[in-house]
Amino acid sequence: MKIKFLTLSAIIGISCISCSQNSSSKRADTQDTTQQRGDVHTDSLLNAAQKQTFQYFWEGAEPNSGLARERIHIDGEYPQNDENVVTIGGSGFGLMAILVGIHNEFISKEEGLAHFQKSLNFLAKVDRFQGAWSHWYVGDTGKAKAFSTSDDGGDIVETAFMAEALICIREFYKDGSAEEKKVAAQADELWKGINWDFYRNGKDLLYWHWSPKHGWGMNHAIQGFDECMIAYIMAASSPTHAIPASTYHKGWARDGAIRSDVEKYGIPTVVKHNAEDGQVGPLFWAHYSFLGLNPKGLVDTYANYEDVVTNHTKINIAYANENPKKFKGYGADKGWGWTASYSTNGYNAHHPDNDPSGVISPTAALSSMPYSPKESLSFMHYLKDSIGDKVWGKYGFYDAYSETENWYPQRYLAIDQGPIVVMIQNYKDGFIWNLFMQAPDVQAGLKKLGFKSPELNN
Repeated sequence: MKIKFLTLSAIIGISCISCSQNSSSKRADTQDTTQQRGDVHTDSLLNAAQKQTFQYFWEGAEPNSGLARERIHIDGEYPQNDENVVTIGGSGFGLMAILVGIHNEFISKEEGLAHFQKSLNFLAKVDRFQGAWSHWYVGDTGKAKAFSTSDDGGDIVETAFMAEALICIREFYKDGSAEEKKVAAQADELWKGINWDFYRNGKDLLYWHWSPKHGWGMNHAIQGFDECMIAYIMAASSPTHAIPASTYHKGWARDGAIRSDVEKYGIPTVVKHNAEDGQVGPLFWAHYSFLGLNPKGLVDTYANYEDVVTNHTKINIAYANENPKKFKGYGADKGWGWTASYSTNGYNAHHPDNDPSGVISPTAALSSMPYSPKESLSFMHYLKDSIGDKVWGKYGFYDAYSETENWYPQRYLAIDQGPIVVMIQNYKDGFIWNLFMQAPDVQAGLKKLGFKSPELNN
């Protein structure tokens, strides 16, 4: 199914036509208590942004694998000759986005099923490293591509993002037709083939990388707080290669040292971010683990994770309002949101204490929609009304921009586009959250680690 590309100007026109129609034409599912949705103009823009961004993972997918390209440059320039390189983490986000596409009828059920068959077959055939996938693969050959000299083997964090998707695919199809049940079974087999326990290297914490050539040479221990929480959740939930609960508590939670009483702009950070003292990390830390893992009411011994992610977002909004460097277009009702993205200096893990040139990454605010609906929707309207097609293209809002520098690159990254599609849907109806949180193995893993959540069965 081909999805028509609309300019922002065209979306405005459609919205105006819709606004003139009888109020009964409004969507019946706009029931969230924030009262931000239900306005036809807002709903039209929200749906268009989600649908257009979905195209990155549909029309823009690497054709041999059906997985997400690491990057798509509209200008066709790829200095690293990586146009056909697929990213495992970004593809995990992308496969969740395909589920969203089926859910919203952007594509047919048959098209979606065929896409999953292609992608899961690719994942089953490529080289794996104790069940974990590499960060990158060359899409047309299926060969693993080194991320760096010593990072040429398994990447357990990227694998965790993919596992998040595999659980959702299994849950979506497990009670379907015979063909759908085959896809569910294949997703389950891939998930159960990941040897999480191996990535402890015999210790009570997880290590990010392992290579057949370099062993544990990267020596990157995974400890909180950053984007990697989902690796520990998946590892504890595995029915085949689980880690003990102690690895979560001693490794991720640092025996309790993950707790923090630091405040920024008067807002508690709740946890110690893997950043310099007094700082918070890029906003993707509030997104990647929580595409499937619902932070609403999620509590363990150390933190309330709804507070963790919501406060992280509020700190970004407070920084935008203060705007200490007087960058153009900043504010809670204008531009805000700092995360890892393209930047005026190449690539930068932006955050409020690392903002050298006024670069804003749309994914930061848009993927925070469940945490800050009012400000996220205001930001989306600001992009449309004040900047327009300079920040909008074939696959939705571009990766980053700077009004201060008059910098508007027409480039995209999978890891930034995927969370937009998924988190807008979680804001609308909790679709991906519901799939992931209902999984029996996830329920068992969360209980094993001592979590409480309204989503957990007694």
